[in-house]
Amino acid sequence: MRKILVLAALAATTFGAHAQMGNMKMPAAAAVAGDPAKADDSMLTDFEGEFMAAAKAMPADKYSFTPASLNIPGAKFDGVRTFGEEVTHVAQANYSIYAGLMGAKPDVDVKAIGNLKSKDEIVAAATASFAYAHKAIATLTAANSNMTLRAGHADTKSSLGAYGVAHGFDHYGQMVEYLRMNGIVPPASAK
Repeated sequence: MRKILVLAALAATTFGAHAQMGNMKMPAAAAVAGDPAKADDSMLTDFEGEFMAAAKAMPADKYSFTPASLNIPGAKFDGVRTFGEEVTHVAQANYSIYAGLMGAKPDVDVKAIGNLKSKDEIVAAATASFAYAHKAIATLTAANSNMTLRAGHADTKSSLGAYGVAHGFDHYGQMVEYLRMNGIVPPASAK
């Protein structure tokens, strides 16, 4: 259900942007089949750039940060992930989601990523997970991108690739908040 809502929001945003253009005349484009691997890889590359910049911006001694350390009266932060756990969670999800797209088991111990503690190890694991995700996206073709992954479900290979980016941005947003709570301007905002 969440995937459907994310995709619906993306579609509504795209439609809204086109509707706001009003009477602008757009040149007619010839209908040409696009390359789904390039399209999904472009989204993944954009996300990876913002995510990894945020992961690298947080000092190593703040990878264990959660808002609980701020002692905000009345605020409850039970069970929230640390900054480092946000990064490892996305790394793990990248392997899980993009393995589903490829139909192949990841070549790393995905659970072990959750046990990493140092910034250097966590950043390296996230970097490797994005390399794996790009490898998976490269398998998309015009012939297979709209193939469903499971009988009776609407998920396609291409929508799973887009879901990986949408899921990651949820956690990136949390990381941005953690950076700001520590007085750090997120790299994407500093541009």
